[in-house]
Amino acid sequence: MPISESDPRVFFAAERTLLAWLRTGLTIMGLGFVVSRFGLFMQLLAAQSQPPAHAPHSGVSAALGVAFVVVGSVSMLVSAAQHSRFVVTLQQPDLPPAYSTRYALALSYLVGALGLVLAAYLVATQA
Repeated sequence: MPISESDPRVFFAAERTLLAWLRTGLTIMGLGFVVSRFGLFMQLLAAQSQPPAHAPHSGVSAALGVAFVVVGSVSMLVSAAQHSRFVVTLQQPDLPPAYSTRYALALSYLVGALGLVLAAYLVATQA
């Protein structure tokens, strides 16, 4: 089966890779949020115990959680930048006609930026 001169499979493979990095970044960010809030959960459990137990220090879980959120966000931003640099090198026949090549890229930048905002929120709300 001969391949025509126009082969958008190269672009779609690059876009699948970008979206895989987006999913990975979201997973890392979600893990970071849970780890960050785990210390707060442990403090609530300690406050409700009879007799009152020593409240565990939540600073370590908060710092680790924020670090995970930042790593997830940065991975999305870096992968979006790499994808952007790669798409510029593709020839016009390799780009799919009538298809927005910028949607996944814009989504990655937006979610990466929102992840950094989440990290700042987590830092600001730590007790």
